[in-house]
Amino acid sequence: MTAQLTLISHHLCPYVQRAAIALAEKGVPFQRVNIDLADKPDWFLRISPLGKVPLLRIPQSGSEAILFESSVICEYLEETQTGPKLHPADPLLRARHRGWMEFGSSIIADLWVYETTQDTAALEAKRKVLQAKFATVEAELAEGPYFAGSRFSLVDAVFAPIFRYFDVFDQISDRGIFKGLPRVTAWREALAGRPSVKTAVGEDYPQRLMAFLEQHQAALLDTGRVAA
Repeated sequence: MTAQLTLISHHLCPYVQRAAIALAEKGVPFQRVNIDLADKPDWFLRISPLGKVPLLRIPQSGSEAILFESSVICEYLEETQTGPKLHPADPLLRARHRGWMEFGSSIIADLWVYETTQDTAALEAKRKVLQAKFATVEAELAEGPYFAGSRFSLVDAVFAPIFRYFDVFDQISDRGIFKGLPRVTAWREALAGRPSVKTAVGEDYPQRLMAFLEQHQAALLDTGRVAA
């Protein structure tokens, strides 16, 4: 493709980060446009069927195509762009990877409650859910450094934004979610050092996430203050 792609984005969205990581891993130049999801512009609502990010704007002759949903965007990039393959060639293994991507999405849904609940009992219940899910991932991981070994995949693109949350959460209070999970911990560290992962958010990501927690009066902040 000669025309530049545009990723419609939000500063904190983990699903946007997936697409940004995939674009970077493929070496595809793109423009990024951030919107305020609390005040969605009319032009965005006209082109986003679900009113959500990410969107990928694809220039065509005299028009453009719009893709929505991060998994669809990542699959499109895998099928149309050169660069390293981010899915396994084997159909069964590729299907398993897609399953683990969905598992990652379920963790993101848990994280939404974990970071926004104002109820300490709900926070602790969700902490246990997250700990159990990461223990399930621990049993699946092998030598690393990535999910499938030495090769970076779309599963890594899904989990990197998940781990990024905890870079901020752990500054508030280490809740022990990764305790006793050495493979997950090593995977988290490997992903944090990946250039595509680093550039998937702005430098002000930690400050923005902290502001988000404050805005929601998150119980997570209260437990951190108590622990301090």
